[in-house]
Formats: sequence, structure tokens, C-alpha cells
Amino acid sequence: MNTEIIFNIFNTAVLPVWLLMLVAPQWVWTKRLVYSHLVPVAIGLAYAFLIFSNIGQMGNADFSSFAGIKALFALGNDQLIAAGWFHYLAFDLVVGGWILKDSQERGILHYWVVPCLIFTFMLGPVGLVLYHLLRLAVASRSQKQ
Repeated sequence: MNTEIIFNIFNTAVLPVWLLMLVAPQWVWTKRLVYSHLVPVAIGLAYAFLIFSNIGQMGNADFSSFAGIKALFALGNDQLIAAGWFHYLAFDLVVGGWILKDSQERGILHYWVVPCLIFTFMLGPVGLVLYHLLRLAVASRSQKQ
């Protein structure tokens, strides 16, 4: 299968999950889909396939230095670049699911969580940091009352 088709399938597959987390966070099917990790696991399988089918082209991949990472991406191998993107897609989705579950367990109003989820979707770690700041603010406010 063409790398671009695989990329488009998984890049699109995350959208309904993110949309459900944003607009229907309490719906039973949202929770089942998010907490099952079905989509991130599927992406992880595609990631593993792309990595292991290109292991010979990775040369002496060096993940311990910035120069090594640059050299890996400089190879320009479409499948390895797609795999790199899949890494982000899967992990950002898992983090978004954790944010949703944690916020519901803590009783944090969902409209406060939505920006955190959007930032997690778009800028991964920024959304996670925002959510932790939100948690701190909610905890601080609860202690004052």
C-alpha cells in the first residue's frame, strides 16, 4: 500500500476520537473508544510495521544525539517520516484520553478541559502542561473553599 494512503488513513482516524472527546466526553461510546486505546494501538501497529520494514535503511540510527536524529530524518524515507508522525499521533491521543479521564475523575468542568485537549491535539506537550496548570488551579481553589 502507498505510504501516503497509509498516512491519510491514520491521520484521519484520530479525528473522530478527538472530536468525541471534545463534544461528547460523557457518551458511553466515547469512553469505550478512548479508554480501549483501539486507535492508538492500530497506529502503533502501523508504526511498528513501517519501522521494522525499513530497519535496514536506518543505517546506524543514533537516538542519543540531535545530530543522529537529524541524520535519520535527512534520509527522506517516506515510510520512516510517516512512522515518526504516527509516533506523535498515537501518543498525543493517549495523553488526550488520560486528560479526559483524569478531568472527569476530578470533576473538572469540561469547558475548562477543551483548550487543553485542543492544544494536546495540535501541540502535544503544550496541552499536557496546560492541563497540569489547570489541575493545580482547581486544586488550589478547592483548598481555599
